[in-house]
Amino acid sequence: MNTSEQKLLYPGLAGFYATWTDIAYTFMRVVVGAMFLMHVSVKFKIGAGAVAANIMAKNGLEPALIMAYVTMFLEVVGGVCLIIGLFTRFFGAALAIEMLIAMFAVHFSKGYAAGAGGYEYVLLIGAVCFLIALRGGGPYSVDRFLGKEL
Repeated sequence: MNTSEQKLLYPGLAGFYATWTDIAYTFMRVVVGAMFLMHVSVKFKIGAGAVAANIMAKNGLEPALIMAYVTMFLEVVGGVCLIIGLFTRFFGAALAIEMLIAMFAVHFSKGYAAGAGGYEYVLLIGAVCFLIALRGGGPYSVDRFLGKEL
């Protein structure tokens, strides 16, 4: 088994990659957190009761109202925590689990394509959240500033 590292086709890019890897990770974490905030804003506009009736109960997620509040809380607090990098592993894992539930309870039966209501989007966001849970906040995070992570 070959355990050597891959060699860059253009070795001159090594410094660029080394410089930007942590910044790119932070950017990704912030963008995903912002996506959750935008996603949950629609739920706040229609209200928890409508979320419970139109999404949760309709898809067999009971008790629907409690599930709506938990989902909305998780997406707001989790989104903010991903953006600032606080309790990053916990919220990355929690949001990945939420997306897994959404994928199977709501989107899977509609097929793959997000445009048709399928699971494409929640699969991608769930996978990214899982990777965030594995990596943690990274160097540009409140977790790093505090010196502690879950």
